[in-house]
Amino acid sequence: MGNEKPRILAFAGSLRKGSLNKKALAAAVALGRDVCDFTVVDLAAYAMPVYDGDLEERDGVPEPARRFKALMKSHEGFLISTPEYNSSIPGAFKNVIDWASRPEEGEKSLECFGGKTAAVMSASPGALGGLRSLVALRALLEHLGTLVVTQQFAVSKAHEAFNEDGTFKDAKAAQIVKGITARLAAVVVKLRS
Repeated sequence: MGNEKPRILAFAGSLRKGSLNKKALAAAVALGRDVCDFTVVDLAAYAMPVYDGDLEERDGVPEPARRFKALMKSHEGFLISTPEYNSSIPGAFKNVIDWASRPEEGEKSLECFGGKTAAVMSASPGALGGLRSLVALRALLEHLGTLVVTQQFAVSKAHEAFNEDGTFKDAKAAQIVKGITARLAAVVVKLRS
């Protein structure tokens, strides 16, 4: 890998087309392209049934979950922006994580999470910017073996936070988010050696 930019899978924890977290993610990706090689995906393209052990036993891991796991395994880290639903992450997002955590034949346990690095952010119209969801997401990812960088950002009043071109209106917010992507890249590069 040498001096290659880290390969980062970037996605929002929301399925909604007009999601504020998809906007925040797009702004973060634009700010971090100089230090990371991003693959941006939409979880809506990976529709999965609600996790059910009986369904898994009968049919195995669904094809959309296998495709998403393959993407996770082929990247060195993750950039995630999630909304806050009832002080946690959305159920559909948690379902993706639950399916991705299921081992298949020939895989190591939690292979798509272990040894990876993540940066997390959130966006919400509220004053806290979805901050409580980051506590839940950080705990979940770390439990699964993913190192989550300490820097994070919650975009408050997110419905007013972006310019027409999708950039952050607030220069300080942009600087913070650029710093988060730089930190993510630096940690991935350091862990390569």
